[in-house]
Amino acid sequence: MATLRQRRQASPQDRDRAAAAAAAERGRRERLGRRGGFAAAALAFAATMLGTTIPTPLYDLYRQRFGFSELMITVIFATYAIGVIAALTLFGRLSDEIGRRPLLLAGLALSALSAGAFLTVEGLALLLLGRLLSGLSAGIFTGSATATLVDLGPPAGRARATLIATVVNMGGLGLGPLLAGLLSQWAVAPLRLPFWVDLGVLAPAILGVWAMPEPVRRAEHPRWRPQSVQVPAEIRPVFIRAAIAGFAGFAVLGLFTAVAPAFLGQELAIHSRATIGLVVFAVFGASLAGQLSLQLVDQQRALAAGCGGLIAGMAALAAGLAASSLALLVLGAVIAGLGQGLSFRAGLDQINAAAPAERRAQIDSSFFVVAYVAISLPVIGEGALAQLWGLRPAGLTFVGVVALLSAVALALLARAGGGKRATRAE
Repeated sequence: MATLRQRRQASPQDRDRAAAAAAAERGRRERLGRRGGFAAAALAFAATMLGTTIPTPLYDLYRQRFGFSELMITVIFATYAIGVIAALTLFGRLSDEIGRRPLLLAGLALSALSAGAFLTVEGLALLLLGRLLSGLSAGIFTGSATATLVDLGPPAGRARATLIATVVNMGGLGLGPLLAGLLSQWAVAPLRLPFWVDLGVLAPAILGVWAMPEPVRRAEHPRWRPQSVQVPAEIRPVFIRAAIAGFAGFAVLGLFTAVAPAFLGQELAIHSRATIGLVVFAVFGASLAGQLSLQLVDQQRALAAGCGGLIAGMAALAAGLAASSLALLVLGAVIAGLGQGLSFRAGLDQINAAAPAERRAQIDSSFFVVAYVAISLPVIGEGALAQLWGLRPAGLTFVGVVALLSAVALALLARAGGGKRATRAE
């Protein structure tokens, strides 16, 4: 009995010693401070997103090698969105339970496996697998890496940390096609070298995340809970307006990353993969500029201005498609990218302002699910129409649908603004 009593009395001390040993082990492993960890998380975020768009200038090479149709190319591209949506719904909350580092390392591992699939590709199966793994890695990073940057940044600098997350996210997406276009145009092994470079970028990112401090305490009993797509009734009007504009804008990103390379090659006889990479980079660069310009635009008018930019961009893009003009296509890409970036960030800000704090993460994830559905389904529809009518008529139809959606969002915004003015007048 005395021995049992001694054991019971000693157990808290044992637990303290075990906790101290675990803390020492974490200290040995975490060799980066908060500032270094912030930089490591930002690098990992950019590296992961870069890998998701590397295949963009290479689709025409895959089409020539394997004889794929335009529809199949869009299906391969859209598989990425399936992976993103699955990761958002299945793992959106998991980093709150098990910590940021394990989930980020899992995302980096999936990104590396995706690059490996593309390096060994011999047909459709590995292309689909590579895109699915890439989507899963991006879905994990979309929420977890942003949260990590906010956690590791200074408490008074949360807005700056969110801005940096936006920059590395869109910057990585834009650099992927630019890097792949340049390497595949002027270096050897065009279908392999870009992915070797991708793995080379991922290696230091993995080491950095492994050494960064863990900003979240692991739950004693971690629970895996898939995140449902739900929006409270009281903020649905705000969500619907933002989601329609977001759907239109992300559909434009999907068009340029999946279909524009084929149009440039087949309709304009532009086969330079470097040029294709630059055109796609212009869209993402303009999107980033649009998001940053929110600081200069009145919050209440930003979403409307973004929708107007999407409509203007679609008009220029339609003119470019009709006239087979590269200059008009690039102009449309830049204007639409600016509109997409502005409407996306303005819509997300409005949703966050209206959402209850305890449900904000879930509502944000719902918004991103809508956005990634927009990247996949309309692009597949455009690919199917291209099979029936050709790329030019299908592209013009797509442009009309995006412009119509943007106009609907504008009309809803005008109606909401009129309702607010009437309420104030009363």
